[in-house]
Amino acid sequence: MVPAPASNASYFVRKNRNVLLASFLYVVVFILVNGANSDAFSYFNLKTTIGGGGTLALAAMGQTLVILAGGFDLSAGAVISLVNVTVGTLMTDAIGNQILVGLLAIGIGGAVGMVNGLLVAYLRMQPIVVTLATLFIVQGLALLVSPTPGGYVAEPFINFFGGNAIENVLPSALIVIVLAILAWLFIKNSRFGTAIYAVGSDEAAALAAGIAARRVKLTTYVIAGLFYGLAGVFLSAQSGGSDPLVGDPMLLQIFAAVVLGGTSLGGGRGGLIGSVVGAYLLMMFINILLVFNLPAFLSPIADGLVLILAVLIGMIGARGSFIQNIADVARRIRGALSNGRIARNWDLAIAASSRSPVAAIPNIRWLDRNRDNLRLALPAYITFAIVVVVTWFYIGDLGNSYIRSLLLLSTFLGILALGQTAVVLSGGLDLSIPWMIPLAGALFAGLAGGDNGALAWAIPVVLICGMAIGAINGLGVAVLGLPPIVMTLAANGILQGLTLYYTGGTSAGMAPSGMLWLMNGSILGLAPLIWLMFAFVAVAVAVLKWTYLGRRIYAVGNSASVANLSGIDVRGTLITVYAISGVCAAVVGVLLVGFNGAANLDMGSNYLLPSIAVVVAGGVLITGGRGSYVGVMGGVLLLIALQILITGTMLPDAMRSIIFGFVLLGALMALQQRRTA
Repeated sequence: MVPAPASNASYFVRKNRNVLLASFLYVVVFILVNGANSDAFSYFNLKTTIGGGGTLALAAMGQTLVILAGGFDLSAGAVISLVNVTVGTLMTDAIGNQILVGLLAIGIGGAVGMVNGLLVAYLRMQPIVVTLATLFIVQGLALLVSPTPGGYVAEPFINFFGGNAIENVLPSALIVIVLAILAWLFIKNSRFGTAIYAVGSDEAAALAAGIAARRVKLTTYVIAGLFYGLAGVFLSAQSGGSDPLVGDPMLLQIFAAVVLGGTSLGGGRGGLIGSVVGAYLLMMFINILLVFNLPAFLSPIADGLVLILAVLIGMIGARGSFIQNIADVARRIRGALSNGRIARNWDLAIAASSRSPVAAIPNIRWLDRNRDNLRLALPAYITFAIVVVVTWFYIGDLGNSYIRSLLLLSTFLGILALGQTAVVLSGGLDLSIPWMIPLAGALFAGLAGGDNGALAWAIPVVLICGMAIGAINGLGVAVLGLPPIVMTLAANGILQGLTLYYTGGTSAGMAPSGMLWLMNGSILGLAPLIWLMFAFVAVAVAVLKWTYLGRRIYAVGNSASVANLSGIDVRGTLITVYAISGVCAAVVGVLLVGFNGAANLDMGSNYLLPSIAVVVAGGVLITGGRGSYVGVMGGVLLLIALQILITGTMLPDAMRSIIFGFVLLGALMALQQRRTA
């Protein structure tokens, strides 16, 4: 009878080891940061610490719920922003108003969660792309409600969430966090809580056991939205005002807090208490930067590195972990070197790429071979034609200036879309674009310094850097086994820090006159860049359709395991597609310097959603393995035509984000229907 307690204690430690480890790290870091501070355990410090990390803790709790059920939610930060501006816009000094506004704000989060849940659970759409679309829609709504920071939050409301429940004894923020934890414990110990873990662990087995998986997913997204709403309300009370972009930098931190708390991104393992600990641990890491007076640009770099390291640590011991992957790569390299297979494999690759695909299928007509791709691509071109007609009716005669603007603006998005297309076709997604573009632009502007003579070496250097960064993303996905969303989201944060360090937080350099001519010159009535784009599209289509590399990309996207059994180098292919994406983003960064005349820090912020939207609108399946670059270019023309139409209607810029989000959702729905037809 004596060993039982020890056995129970051992079981408790094994079951909660990640939470216990995070808690231990928090204590160590807290002592490290506050060891020399005599006020470390004062009530003021306690209140400040709990209040400072409360928003992230609540948001991480919502994200954890979704991940436990096998999903992802990229809209969390945008929901917090919308709730924040709603509170700041509608609140007055009346107590009744404050109660209603608080409840409405939390309800807004639940409503967005319900939309996400319906699309993911009942329409079976990809959660990453769905929540990315709702992110931009909600972000646009936040900018419509309040385009600039400001707003008003009443003092009683501030005191309720950020004041003292008992003066100098109990901060109100602690009560909010404890109540949220108690709500989770109630959910966890209910049948619904068991169902969440069952669906996240194995949805098919959960369905076989009689669990209503769709209802469980929908409910988790709704509850997660309520948590985001509460986080936005809490943030409003802490800040005393509103900012439509306040939630933008939080997404990376939310995922880092979830992973630090021991929740598996694969679903079915973890818990919300660990995410609370992870949130406060992450805030403590950030406090280290403040204590040691380190530069602010290190914060996004630290967030990205923490996310990567936390995921890698969580993978230790799991099947397919980075340790096993690295050992497998090393074993393959040693075998190839010892047997001299590298040269022979290279010869086989060249031979395979030189074989004519037409000779392999001589009796099949071109129309029959490309029927599926045409069926997926034509809707984008048809919708593009409709938008052009609507623009003609609204604006009037569309002359050469319209065609020139349409084609020139399509060039940037079209080049970027090639990299995103290659990644999506292989079954991945690249979220590092927003800061890859300005880093490449700033690097180019700094190296060239406005000198045409430097173009010959500055452009290759920037493209090599882009390729290297993309290849690092590929190594993280292919060798370390990190989910693409984690690797590229973390890389985006790291690139943000590097860009801020290189530029000092300001616009950098100026464009050489040769780059300006490329944008503004004229050859047969069109800018030189447009003619180069025609050649680029032709080469890109040929590479994806008729080369060995193109066939490898499609094969990996259809089934990586089958491709591996067929002798295809899956890891090498994944590294290649992310390197292509990095090069394409670097090219766009260089071209935008020529277009704008200088490198701006925000010139990549408007390209993430469009780069994915055009891929989906062009008929590429978001799960990979199907689609064509010809269709993607139809999506590019469609979105640029929509952008010009929106500009002509004098609608607010926020409407562009909302419309693009709906275009992405509409394209996903259309593809879903064609797949199930």
